[in-house]
Amino acid sequence: MAGLLRRIPAFTLIALALSTTHAARAENKTVPATYGLTTRVAPKPYLHMPRTAYGEFPALLSQTGAFSDTRNLTPSEGLIPYDLVVAFWSDGADKTRWAAVPNGQIKFAATGEWSFPKGTVFVKTFALPTDERDPNIKHRLETRLLVRDSAGGVYGALYKWRTDNSDADLLTTSLTEAIPIKTATGEVRQQTWYYPSRKDCLECHNARAGGVLGVKTRQMNRPFTYPSGVTDNELRTWNHLGLFAPGFKEGEIAGFPKLASADDSTRSLVDRARSYLDANCAQCHRPGGTVAYFDARYDTPLEKQDLIDGPVLIDQGIDKPRIISPHDVWRSIVVMRMNTVGDIRMPPLARETIDQKGVALIKQWVTSMPGRSVLDPPAISPVGGTYDGPIEISLQESEPNADIRYTLDGSVPGTGDKRYEKPIKLTGPVVLRARAYKEGFTRSITAQEAFVVGK
Repeated sequence: MAGLLRRIPAFTLIALALSTTHAARAENKTVPATYGLTTRVAPKPYLHMPRTAYGEFPALLSQTGAFSDTRNLTPSEGLIPYDLVVAFWSDGADKTRWAAVPNGQIKFAATGEWSFPKGTVFVKTFALPTDERDPNIKHRLETRLLVRDSAGGVYGALYKWRTDNSDADLLTTSLTEAIPIKTATGEVRQQTWYYPSRKDCLECHNARAGGVLGVKTRQMNRPFTYPSGVTDNELRTWNHLGLFAPGFKEGEIAGFPKLASADDSTRSLVDRARSYLDANCAQCHRPGGTVAYFDARYDTPLEKQDLIDGPVLIDQGIDKPRIISPHDVWRSIVVMRMNTVGDIRMPPLARETIDQKGVALIKQWVTSMPGRSVLDPPAISPVGGTYDGPIEISLQESEPNADIRYTLDGSVPGTGDKRYEKPIKLTGPVVLRARAYKEGFTRSITAQEAFVVGK
């Protein structure tokens, strides 16, 4: 048989192979997929951006070299589209991403951060859905460029799109804009969008995190459908293109770490929650990072992250707070800071809305942990504020037969304080605080409202 094959012309063997492949497809058999990209052209280093943040920036996005057709977001030759397993929450905006990797190779690491050649440029465009009845209607907001500079650091540049999408203008400082959103009922609400400054970019794209955040093994170990229509694992495609040093055998990909998206039912709740925290918090919450105790990186084993029962630096006025308090969402500071747009919100930059699905995911993880049931804090109605005349305040607890204790002097209520039995009449300024108790439950955290009553 071997001798027979040697006498068959090469082109005939290729035809036989193709015939076999087509036959296998006809029989629904698995055949090796082609690569998402088979060849690439190395783009010019830095595109048309300066080598450092102190150089002259193009005034228009069309002048950066990122797109051959700016209006239609057609990338220039050599830019590689990509996506991530878990995206950083950006107030519900959709994002499209490209990487311009010049000659030179990415220093690959199965865990941790990759190191990119100088002159690498990452291009990311944000578009916000503006009609809840039709998610395809979007407002193009901005395109951000992140550049690996000549010193090995990074800098960012932000271009704000014009209303006609003809081009985008360089912003030299931060900007806040109200974006009208049509609701499902046809009404219009305003959503705040924050355009970060160059200095803001470096708060997250910091040296401790390697400057580049999303482009790493655990985020890129996923399928992606390329413009050709071919779907391939991004690591497999980039490795085939020779972008990595060292490269790896394709059989190794299955063993590489991979984050879990929030809706991936094939992955555990723990994996999904830790993946979310990795994508949204790990750029700062890591050894040597922000002043905090826990490590949000997915690469760090859970038992070493100091997340569960981890101590906090600022208690936010909560008794016995923890980073994650098992089975207790009220004393889990991570949940509190995710679930607000106030001064304590996390992440603190470029987030003007709450990621409701993200909060629900972390809450689900917290409540899945073993522990006693926890009472909700009493609801105070009406809420605090200034009132012209006497008012009556009602306290309500979701757990039947819970015992509510309250104070009017701002002190923390205990079991010896006054029991709530009927609406409380206020005739002057007070700070009302209330807490719920019940046998077999962990007491609630303290609810508080301040009232200024009377002219």
